[in-house]
Amino acid sequence: MLLTDRLDLRGGTNCWREEKKPDASDDLPSAADVVVIGAGVMGAMVAERLARRGREVVVLDRRAPATGATAASTALVMWGADTPLTHLTHMVGQDEAFARWRSVFQAVSALDRLIQKRGIACGWIARPELYLAGNVLNRDDLAAEGSLRRAAGLPSDYLEGGAVSERFQIAERPALLSGGSYEVDPVALTRGLLKSARAAGATVTFPANVERLEQSGSGVGVICDKGDRIEASHVVLASGYEAARLILPEHFSLSSSFAIASKVGTAPAWGENALIWEASDPYLYTRATSDGRVIVGGEDEDFVDADKRDGMIARKAASLETKAAAMLARTDIEFDCAWAATFGSSPDGLPAIGHARNMDKVYLAYGFGGNGVTFASLGAQIIEGILEGTPSAAAAGFDPYRVMQSNKARGA
Repeated sequence: MLLTDRLDLRGGTNCWREEKKPDASDDLPSAADVVVIGAGVMGAMVAERLARRGREVVVLDRRAPATGATAASTALVMWGADTPLTHLTHMVGQDEAFARWRSVFQAVSALDRLIQKRGIACGWIARPELYLAGNVLNRDDLAAEGSLRRAAGLPSDYLEGGAVSERFQIAERPALLSGGSYEVDPVALTRGLLKSARAAGATVTFPANVERLEQSGSGVGVICDKGDRIEASHVVLASGYEAARLILPEHFSLSSSFAIASKVGTAPAWGENALIWEASDPYLYTRATSDGRVIVGGEDEDFVDADKRDGMIARKAASLETKAAAMLARTDIEFDCAWAATFGSSPDGLPAIGHARNMDKVYLAYGFGGNGVTFASLGAQIIEGILEGTPSAAAAGFDPYRVMQSNKARGA
């Protein structure tokens, strides 16, 4: 069995700029301190952080950088997770739930500082975030969610539907209004991070198909399909939704998601270009881009078959357009891009970051959940702490095996 899945991750036409000729691949070295497997946003974030800390980093990917699931991301950079804080509190207790959400919030703030410091041109813009009442959280539930967030020190305020409609010019619905969120071009961000990593001495090699890992003395042998071998002190698996299924627990699951984008120059289409999403299942979300597109996404399906997924793009696009018209209270937005992609989720809406089970010196960095860019920043922080021997107190809350350990503790 291959080390990681091999999937057709996306279909259709997305709205992000993809270079016909990416930066040249580096030669494959024979040894490294850290091998990062995956050149999407998670791998790039980890590689940049470790390289800037003076580590010898090698990034490997079977594709050109940022051309897998990262290129299909709609990149709402938020700290609110798919699983509401009120629900997570019932799952793990209030103190632990607060700690996890604060860590995610701090990861967004850290990413903001990093982008400013490195001068990465990626359409990074601060936006207010609206979380609309739906069938997961109704009006009263949403008010309770806001109260709990504020108790955790997180910037969210409850608004009645009339106030939402008046300020943001969308259909009237109660919502939480939160600060500390951003929009970004995920492809440009990933390329910028890899450029920064290379400037610090990292190498990026593609296509490089890693077939297996072998424990080797005090390190790990990374064996590619053509017989090349790299001796690494540490390996970080950041292969996105093409996950290492022998290592990652099965409750980190995959599905298919759909999105559409309007013509350039359509936005602003509502007040303040807020990031908007619903407390609903199925959910809907929308945002604007720095070049004035409107992106709408959702309509998830519980399968990953690429042919079946891509065959639904036209129908899903029509449904998203209809739902967006109702949410935004306008029907004049013309959409010219539609795509589908593999998407990952977890039982608590949070990522899988930490030591790999039964493999010394191997670590997982998988951003399963709706905040992939945010989780990449968090992953880089946690992995660095582990390698430096100074793991954060909150790191256990994102351990890949936390759900299994919790079930075992309860005797489930």
